[in-house]
Amino acid sequence: MTALRRYMTGLAATGILGIVATRLARPSLREEIAAGVVIGLLVQAPLGWWTLRSIGTEKFQLVWVGGMLLRLALVGLAAVILSRQYHRQAGAFLMALVVTLLILLLVEAVTAAQEHSRSKSE
Repeated sequence: MTALRRYMTGLAATGILGIVATRLARPSLREEIAAGVVIGLLVQAPLGWWTLRSIGTEKFQLVWVGGMLLRLALVGLAAVILSRQYHRQAGAFLMALVVTLLILLLVEAVTAAQEHSRSKSE
């Protein structure tokens, strides 16, 4: 399995998990959870792939640090700006966003580890 296919499978699985979590949540929290999951997927998908593509290059450290700073900035902006839209349900929105980002960081790490171990064994 290629790194791209592995990463896309992880993205799809995370999206499905987000849909399940949204459906299992109380109706009053569904919109907030769905928004957190969607924003997390939209931001993390390209950042993760960019990081994976930069492994082994001179710019890897810059890409990794830049990506982490962008994720941190996203959570901060979401806490300050976007959560105002959800008033009392900001916690559900932020939790869904952070959990989505963390799961996708795990997908990124597993994809990188498998790709790296595969290239060493060849």
